[in-house]
Amino acid sequence: MSNIYIGYHFTIAPKELGSEILIAELGEKAFESFTETETGVSAFVQKDLWDETILDDIQILESEEFKIDYTFEEIEQVNWNEEWEKNFEPIDVEGNCHVRAPFHPKTDAEFDIVIEPKMSFGTGHHETTHMMIQHLLEIDVTGMKTLDMGCGTAILAILAEMKGAQPIDAIDIDNWCYLNSIENAERNNCKHITVYEGDAALLKDKKYDLIIANINRNILLNDMQSYVDCLNPKGTILFSGFYEEDIPYIDASCTEKGLTYVKKLQKNNWVSIKYVN
Repeated sequence: MSNIYIGYHFTIAPKELGSEILIAELGEKAFESFTETETGVSAFVQKDLWDETILDDIQILESEEFKIDYTFEEIEQVNWNEEWEKNFEPIDVEGNCHVRAPFHPKTDAEFDIVIEPKMSFGTGHHETTHMMIQHLLEIDVTGMKTLDMGCGTAILAILAEMKGAQPIDAIDIDNWCYLNSIENAERNNCKHITVYEGDAALLKDKKYDLIIANINRNILLNDMQSYVDCLNPKGTILFSGFYEEDIPYIDASCTEKGLTYVKKLQKNNWVSIKYVN
């Protein structure tokens, strides 16, 4: 195989959901690596496996719900570590939680999380993940049976274990996220995280003290009853993955199902909300 790649650079709005869908569709093609950017995602395919029709049946590119532009270029001798170093800066949340890639130096943060995202999302850079980390830093999760729904890289499950939660189930419908979550849990020496590939159907007959659900509005609304059914009395549930204007829909569903609003975090136009049972 040639070491020459074709790199596509996509600008996506809205970014988070659009990026997830686009990566899922491109993953069915010959694209083998993705990097998150400030405005979207870059995708790479070996030139030997590329032809000019490779994007012809990517449905999201025709969707009126998303605005997606892209450029592409030929790249020789792709150094993936170098790509990560260019696109993944370490982050600090509240001075207590440091999220970094394996090639970044360790700091003296109380919670030092090492994440290698590969084709998954959830590095902590996105506003929703950042706010969920803030919520978790405020909560005493010691001994809580926890669910990380739509776990991405498992960053939130890893932080929950570092803070004393156990056992923890981490679930994602995407195969790359499932595999990457297993790797990241092992990378951070987690002993109490079990990763599953699937959706809310896996929650049947499960019970949790803490549920973390960072997905998107439509999936949250569709699966809300499943979350409420598996939340223990006096349990806590953290939602994110939606915009400020989506709050009335989320709140109406939560209130109807007996959850009580506690607080909201907001970063740019993204929000994260805490409820209790």
